[in-house]
Amino acid sequence: MSLYADFGPRRTAQIVADVVAVVVIVVSVALGVAVHNAIAVLGGVWAQLEDAGSGFEDTMGEIGETLGGVPLIGGGIRGPFDTAAGAGGTLADAGRTGQAAVETLATIAGLGVAFLPIAIVLIVWLWPRIRFARRSAETRAILRLEDGRLLLALRALDDARASELARISPRALSDWRAGTPSVVHALAALEAREAGVRLPEHVATTA
Repeated sequence: MSLYADFGPRRTAQIVADVVAVVVIVVSVALGVAVHNAIAVLGGVWAQLEDAGSGFEDTMGEIGETLGGVPLIGGGIRGPFDTAAGAGGTLADAGRTGQAAVETLATIAGLGVAFLPIAIVLIVWLWPRIRFARRSAETRAILRLEDGRLLLALRALDDARASELARISPRALSDWRAGTPSVVHALAALEAREAGVRLPEHVATTA
């Protein structure tokens, strides 16, 4: 399967388009990662909140446990510290929830920033390139048939503009029916060129 046309200008345009498409995809991915990382930094605030809450919970729990062991008064003193430890746990949970939310937002934003240009590139660039490769391969397969040129010439009669046919012959259909070699070659070359395929030069024969 040929990925590029046999004709210089079109082949150059295809190569440039391929390079541009790859660059756009790479830049889009890099930009998406950058956006993700920039938003993910905000998760550090929530991480600090989680650490502070967990530390406060542990400290208050330890103090409450220590004071709870004091005879006679321990039970009454421990209650407020247990309550404070619970508040620290709630703060830590809020920190974890905030981190998860920030990470989700960062992922969605990063994917969104990367996906949109990549999707446009795939629609504008990749699909036409696939169509070209398939049409080029089909044209080359037809040319390998014994009457391949006649078949391509027939396609040209259906696909080509009237001005293109007139430049080849004012009686293009009649000449094709008669199998006029020069006209058949010109029509086949016209159809093949649309697929990016160059036909070998026609060699006129004499009786």
